[in-house]
This record gives sequence, C-alpha cells and structure tokens, in this order.
Amino acid sequence: MDSTVNEEPTHEDTILENVQVETSSEIEVPAHLIDQVIGQEHAVEVIRKAAIQRRHVMMIGSPGTGKSMLAKAMAELLPKEELQDLMVYPNAEDSNNPIIRTVPAGKAKQIVAAHKAEAKKRAQFRNTLMLLLMVGIIGYSFITMQWLMGIIAAAFVFMALRYSTPKDEAMVPKLLVSNDTTATAPFIDATGSQAGALLGDVRHDPFQSGGLETPAHDRVESGAIHRANGGVLFIDEINTLSPGSQQNLLTALQEGEFPITGQSERSSGAMVRTEPVPCRFVMIAAGNLDAVQGMHPALRSRIRGYGYEVYMAESMEETPENREKFIRFIAQEIKNDGKIPHFDQGAMAEVLREGRRRSGRKGHLTLKLRDMGGLIRVAGDLARQEGVDLTTAAHVLAAKETARSIEDQISDENSRRLKDYDLSVVKGTSIGRVNGLAVTGADSGSVLPIMAEVTLSQSQYGRVIATGLLKEIAQESITNVSAIIKKFTGQDIQKLDIHIQFIGTYGGVDGDSASVSVATAVISAIEGIPVRQDIAMTGSLSVRGDVLPIGGVTYKIEAAAKAGIKKVLIPASNMNDVMIEERYRSMVEIVPVYHIEDVLKEALVPENEEGFLSKIKNMASRPAANLLDKTGIRPTVI
Repeated sequence: MDSTVNEEPTHEDTILENVQVETSSEIEVPAHLIDQVIGQEHAVEVIRKAAIQRRHVMMIGSPGTGKSMLAKAMAELLPKEELQDLMVYPNAEDSNNPIIRTVPAGKAKQIVAAHKAEAKKRAQFRNTLMLLLMVGIIGYSFITMQWLMGIIAAAFVFMALRYSTPKDEAMVPKLLVSNDTTATAPFIDATGSQAGALLGDVRHDPFQSGGLETPAHDRVESGAIHRANGGVLFIDEINTLSPGSQQNLLTALQEGEFPITGQSERSSGAMVRTEPVPCRFVMIAAGNLDAVQGMHPALRSRIRGYGYEVYMAESMEETPENREKFIRFIAQEIKNDGKIPHFDQGAMAEVLREGRRRSGRKGHLTLKLRDMGGLIRVAGDLARQEGVDLTTAAHVLAAKETARSIEDQISDENSRRLKDYDLSVVKGTSIGRVNGLAVTGADSGSVLPIMAEVTLSQSQYGRVIATGLLKEIAQESITNVSAIIKKFTGQDIQKLDIHIQFIGTYGGVDGDSASVSVATAVISAIEGIPVRQDIAMTGSLSVRGDVLPIGGVTYKIEAAAKAGIKKVLIPASNMNDVMIEERYRSMVEIVPVYHIEDVLKEALVPENEEGFLSKIKNMASRPAANLLDKTGIRPTVI
C-alpha cells in the first residue's frame, strides 16, 4: 500500500512557467471591474447578459468569491440611460401627501437653489417692511409721549406678523436623490439595511405645532431602492432582511415605484405618505447556501422569472492560463491597496502555492480571493515595515503565521490545553481511545480525541450513547457506525450500552468525518484491543465499511503533525487532495485506506495479530445471510 504523497513543485520556474515578469509591477491590470474577475467565467457571462437586458441576478456561494465585485461591475456595464434626480414638493392641499417630481440629472440642485434664492428674497423684503413698520410705530409713540404703549404695540404687531405669515422656506422643494456627479449607473449596497434605510423613511418631528414644526416634505428621506433608480441595488445575505422588508422589496421590483412613509417607531408613522417614488433598479441578491431557504418565496420567484441564478465556484483548475490570472489578481490587490510594495517572483510563487493549498483539491486554485487578498496585504505590510522595495517569499511565509485565522489560533490554544491536562496522548497504546481529526472554521484543523466504553445495559435493549454536542449529520453517522460494529465484532450487542465521548468539543461536532475514528474506538473497547496513540485518522464510513472521502484533509494532517502524531490514516480517494506545507512532510506519514479493515490493521495492536487479522477478514467477507443464520433470525422477505 502506497503511503507517500506526491511532491509539490517547489521551484518558482515550475509554478510561474508561463509568466514572463520579474515583479508584479509589470503586470497590466484591466481598467474595467468585469475583466478583473477571475475564475467565475459563468458568472461573468451571466452578468454581461443581465446588464444588456437589465435582468435581476441572484448569486449564491461562499464569502469572498467575488459576488460584490460582480455587482459593482454590472453597474459599469448597464446601458448609459439618462439618469434622473428626484425631488419632493410640499402639497398645498394635503401636507401629509408630499408631491414627487423627477428631472434630468443635475437639474434638481439648480431648481432647489433657485427656490431658496427666491424664498430668501421674499423673506428679506418682508423683514424690511416689518422693520420699517416697527420703527414708525415706536417713532410715533415717542412723538406723542406714549412711548410705553408704542413699544407694546410694536411687539404685538411683530408677533402677529411673525406667526401669521407662512414661512417661505417651507415651500422650497427638497432634493431626495441627486445623480449629477454619476458617470455610470448608480451602485447602492443595501446589505444589512433596516426597513427605513432600504425603503425610505419620514423623520420624527418633536415640534408638531406653534409654527415650529418642520414641513412634512422636508422630513422625507429616500431609501436605498430610490437611490438605486436606474442602477444596481446589491443586497448580500438577503435572507437576513425581515419578511416585511422582503415583501416591500418585491412590490418595488414589480411596480418600479414605491411611496415613502414612516418605517420605524421614531419616524412619523403612516401620517405622512408621499406619492409613489420611482425605483426602477436592477437587483443583485447574494448570500450563502442558507440564503435560499431564508428568502421570501415570491421574491425569489420574481428574480428567477425575470433574471438569473448563479452558483459561485470555489476553485478553478490550475491551468497555465488560470495561473496567469491568479498572478494578475496579486497585482490587482497591490494596486487597489496602494500602500504596499509590489511582489517579486518568489513572493508570487508562494502566494500561488497557498492558493493551491487552500483550494483543498489537487490541480486547483482557490477562488476565495478575499482571504487571499488579506494574505497579500499582510505580506506587503511586513515588507513595508522593513523598508524594502519588493515583497519576497519570506514575507509571504511570515504573513501566513501572522495572519492566521481566529479558528487556527483557538485550535492551537486548545491543543496546548489538552497537553497541559494530559488529555492529548500521542504515544503508546490505549483501549477504546482514538485520535480523530476535525476542521475548525475554514482553514484550520485540530486533533479530536474520541473515547469509547462498553457496559451491560440496564434496560431490555442496548443503546449507543454519544456525547459532545453532536449535530444532526454527526448523530446519523453514529447510527451508521452501529452496523459496522455489529458486523466486525461478530457479537450480539443488543444488551450492551456503547458510550462514545468526543473530548473538548465545546462548539459541537458536525459532519460524518469522524465515523472511522468512532468505529475503531468502539471495536477496540468491545474486543479489548489497544489502539496506537501515535496514529490519527479521518474518514467517513459507509454502512458496508467503505472509507469515503471527506473535506479539509490538508488542514487535518497539518494539525496531527503539529500535535506530534507520526502517522495519519485518510481515505484513499483524498490522497490527491493532500497539499500540506513542506515543513510538515517529514513529520508525518500519510497512509491511504480503502476499507475499515485497512484502518483496523494499522491502528489496533492485538496480542494475537494473525488471529485478529484472520477474524476481521472473515467478518468483512461474510454475507449478511450467514450472520442471520448464526443468530437464528430469518430475514423478512418483502
């Protein structure tokens, strides 16, 4: 059985064989955003089509795969239509129903300025007349020697004129949306917006009367849907919007206009409601896979019926062309950041290697480019701190240590804690104890000790009891393992309670990649055969005992190596996905396994090895009918 891993190419010329540049400064960065997107050819094609026809788009995929970048690119691609400014006027007949007007982009500011200038002139003229009247009254009172009565009369006339004359400013329209400086269609990111910010709102007025109140039209505030009129409205994590907001958003999509009214407790409520406000936008909704379940069904139907749905790729094949694109991505990040030095060939090659590693698949490069961008910026920061002109491979390697994720740091802390309390065992043998492996977060692994004990049941039938905050898939995998245990032990376990404990799983356990570890621990406990503690294992298990592929194999192996484990058993189908860093290669031996019997041969240390191997071989090949005959139970024919 082959226990070696294909070596990764390590020389820059091998990785950058088609890149004829010395530094990233020589790479030309495309001017348009749509041309800067890499690895999402299907999504780019959809965005181009949707922009021409003004179709809605829903993009689903992992964070950092380019959804917001594609949304911004669509705003650049939309046809150059005549943009509009939106204004709100007071309604002389019904002050609670302000009037909405649209004018060509750039005209609204001129109109509002003209209204303000005219109002200012009228106010100055009125104030001048009032001043002359006051002076005349007071002057006459002094001539007639009735100056006290004159002052009282002047004050009375002033107050009467002051509060009986309507304010000229109250008749000035308010600018709701201005597009005078917009060269392309507007792009509005409404991610996480509350109802008022998304749909528009009416500000609260603490003064409701006495001439101090603010005019209703002046309290109207536009929402994201109105500012996106003629452009793109982008909403990420759309399932986080309340059902009411999603329903109103659907109405805005259907009608192309939506009136503004009070949306919050601190607004003016439903007393003020404008005329319908134009909001003809192209909507791009985005989110993770759970966003589909959380969306309003009618809203999703509207997008599907009048647009496209796109699933974002998480990796791309590592072809020479795609390597060039990935290198161009490095240059793009450096240019967009504007504060870090360019990368030399060694640094670009090291980023490419990390892109391979984070893809989790042999022959692929990751498309979770936001995380890769973070690595590039940290490496650049380290180079700038040293005062050098170029970022090197050493800076990238240092950045990988500096920019570790929270999950990776927590994993290391938990490993140290397990060692401090003697819960981490990587030497010797132990009955019913197995070092499993788990993935923490998206880019770190951890050793997961699993213990099993078997006792006589106190009830009529035995149970499998698993603890450690197991989630649904993990619980189902434990149920499937029961079938393997019954077959490979050859014992009647219906009167036994099997206890399985996952050590240190404070955040819970999900997935079925611990199935192999659980089966090994239980078989060890039932048979009383010790398990090697310098071995760790991972793999899903079918009910027939086949070891199935799992995710995160690279991070799991690296976690085992850091813990001091010498050998790791992984599904044979995952061997091509192993891309551990060079420093771990000499620390751990990787063994591919196909079936549970391969795992037992490697992990268990029986006293009678030949007899044990013969037993598991016989049990693995024995038909189910023979097992039923042995127990005296006949199968039910359906």
